[in-house]
Amino acid sequence: MPIFEYVCGRCGEQFEALILRADDKALCPKCGCDQARKLASGFAVGGGGPGLDGPGLASSGCGGGGFS
Repeated sequence: MPIFEYVCGRCGEQFEALILRADDKALCPKCGCDQARKLASGFAVGGGGPGLDGPGLASSGCGGGGFS
């Protein structure tokens, strides 16, 4: 089940929410507002993630090794 990151349109609180159905709205845990905006996560936009220099590339840092 997808967990998404949101920012509240009223108070600016950033939070995560588990959304079970497409028509569910994320409620801000701080103020209860239902006008939260979904944030783009690094994974969703194709970021390399920890230990990677880019998509599918091993890090040359500690233990990365790489390919010869």
